[in-house]
Amino acid sequence: MPRAMLDYTKTVLQKVSFDAKLFAKELKKAVSRLLPNEIEELKIWLQYYILDKPELQSTLLLIKA
Repeated sequence: MPRAMLDYTKTVLQKVSFDAKLFAKELKKAVSRLLPNEIEELKIWLQYYILDKPELQSTLLLIKA
């Protein structure tokens, strides 16, 4: 079941990636809800996902804190 939450989080982030503020808001919610190992997995996914999205680069700092 925990894997489902991580997959859901990735789906939501992909859908809101058109708006950096909304993306950051959803990322903060995800970090507060996911388990530590899931956050690490999300961080790896996020690094690859935002490579070609410079407007989302700053959101990586939210997950490193």
